[in-house]
Amino acid sequence: MGLKRIFRISICISMLLIFSGKLHAQDDKTKIGIDQNSTQQGGYFNFGDKNKVNIEVNVLGYVRYPGKYLVPRGTTFQDLMAFCGGPTIDAKYDKIRLYRPKNDTLGIKQDKIIQLDYNDIFWEDKVNDAVTKSNPVLLPGDFLIFPGDQKLFFRDSIGIITSIASVLISLGILVLTISRSSGN
Repeated sequence: MGLKRIFRISICISMLLIFSGKLHAQDDKTKIGIDQNSTQQGGYFNFGDKNKVNIEVNVLGYVRYPGKYLVPRGTTFQDLMAFCGGPTIDAKYDKIRLYRPKNDTLGIKQDKIIQLDYNDIFWEDKVNDAVTKSNPVLLPGDFLIFPGDQKLFFRDSIGIITSIASVLISLGILVLTISRSSGN
């Protein structure tokens, strides 16, 4: 009876895996994105397309999924921003930088930094026309850098204050205990 039950359970699990796609052989058009290649595996994300020329670009800083990305040639800044999960709340939207290193093959004679301001898109009611037109096409080796500041919220401030207060209270109790014991 127990062996039949184990057999049935294993059949059910196998069927679930087959229908969920885990045991299917991947075809050549499969794209591997964030869900299938997590940041714990070195931060490499494959959004490449087999039928196109792919390039590698890097995303650093205050984004949800920083790392190296394989994307089709012609991918824009906004496309890559969507691939990397977008900027975090700590990112400085007006100081996003696209670093384009020197590359003789592509005809880039010197390192170049393009500053992008997306503060209007994320936070303002009116969108500036210049911002919407600032969507450069990425080149191989580009680095997208999202600088930021870690913001402290009220709950973070309370945690810091209570930590300091508990240390001060402990020191006060220690001083009182030492002074009472030396007075005896």
